[in-house]
Amino acid sequence: MNKWQLFIAGEFRPGGRRECFPDYHPATGAVTAEVALATPDDCDAAVTAARQALPAWRRLPVAERARLLRRVADGIEARSAEFLQAEVADTGKPWALARTLDIPRGAANFRIFADLAAGLATECFETATDDGTGALNYGLRRPLGVVGVICPWNLPLLLLTWKIAPALVMGNTVVVKPSEETPATATLLGEVMTAAGVPPGVYNVVHGFGPGSVGEWLVAHPDVAAITFTGETRTGQAIMRTAAARTKRLSFELGGKNAAIVFADADFDRAVAGVARSSFLNGGQVCLCSERVYVERPVFERFVEALALAARQLRPGPPEDETTTLGPLISAAHREKVLGYYAAARAAGAEIHAGGGCLALPPPYDQGYFVEPTVWTGLPEDAPCIVEEIFGPVCHVAPFDTEEEAVALANAGDYGLCAALWTRDLARAHRVAHALDVGVVWINSWFLRDLRTPFGGMKLSGIGREGGRHSLEFYSEIKNVCVKL
Repeated sequence: MNKWQLFIAGEFRPGGRRECFPDYHPATGAVTAEVALATPDDCDAAVTAARQALPAWRRLPVAERARLLRRVADGIEARSAEFLQAEVADTGKPWALARTLDIPRGAANFRIFADLAAGLATECFETATDDGTGALNYGLRRPLGVVGVICPWNLPLLLLTWKIAPALVMGNTVVVKPSEETPATATLLGEVMTAAGVPPGVYNVVHGFGPGSVGEWLVAHPDVAAITFTGETRTGQAIMRTAAARTKRLSFELGGKNAAIVFADADFDRAVAGVARSSFLNGGQVCLCSERVYVERPVFERFVEALALAARQLRPGPPEDETTTLGPLISAAHREKVLGYYAAARAAGAEIHAGGGCLALPPPYDQGYFVEPTVWTGLPEDAPCIVEEIFGPVCHVAPFDTEEEAVALANAGDYGLCAALWTRDLARAHRVAHALDVGVVWINSWFLRDLRTPFGGMKLSGIGREGGRHSLEFYSEIKNVCVKL
């Protein structure tokens, strides 16, 4: 059994009270590791280590920090089998998914931000003055300081590296709190950082929980200059309240209740496959997943039938089996939450076209946290299953008659993370994309990412933007220098 320790000042260490908590394999329910539980003193030690490492790290030229980040990317790839095993043990997701998405993106995030930092420009203005000699105003970027990084459990390595790569290349040091459900790859990354030559204290990991534990202590710590968080909206609101006392800089990617809109002129088979992917990938445990699907009435019934068939054809099973296409939910508690929505939908009169319950699998997977991929119709737009984020392999499909109606339905609600449009009409695609109140719109695709582009949500789906220069700007302060000539 693995034991995931804290990583502070370049060393692995147990928690101060020597307490541990269990790490479960979601596909089997078995305990696969013990995780060191950090104390307030451990959290303070991690922040202190990061603060002490900051002066030397920020003095390094950007090119040198970028070189070290590329070595980290090389280290992830060299140990990809270990990262794959650790990621799957924590999430239960199919190896085929983790091998092609999570681990490669973990390495790619370091390379893309290393490259982008080298070309980041600042402003320069020539200013007229009354005496005719003029002045020169130019910008300088400097790191924020110690950044607290609070990561989710659905894409642990991908989203961890998405945050720490731009933070580090801009000269910050970090203290990471991975989800208590998925501690493995953040811990393993400490070994890679050391091997790559990243100085002690630049990257630190503390394990624990949220309120009354590491998450709250990290947010409240006076020496933490900024917090970056991906997770549910209620947690983001709690972080904001705590961080407000010291007006810390915040970057949030929060919840979503995303819409897919399918017009009758869309490539039907491509749209079905795309919506099946956007609804069920990673067991629906992606903030970008489509839980609301709106289909133009002429193709509505045919689309529902085809989507339900695609859901039934997903194959749950052992993560290492290359034919497995559906993984478990992250925990027993989350499974109960999703099943609660399944029950609520039935009670509200939903028509169930596929799924709606638990999956029966042979041992040891009968103890895993699997649920059926589910397709509903017939619920009113104000039903809890329509307005609340479920975060499971489920979608509700409803018809629409006009473009204006589709936009109104998609824009309803408190979230505004993303949407996917399926149509052959290019003019319509642009019109609808402009009208949607979301941070990201995909047209005839989903989850197609260029890491240089802005990413984030509107309304309750987040604050700020990540990706490309937007990440680099968040993790730095810009000052103006005015020189009288």
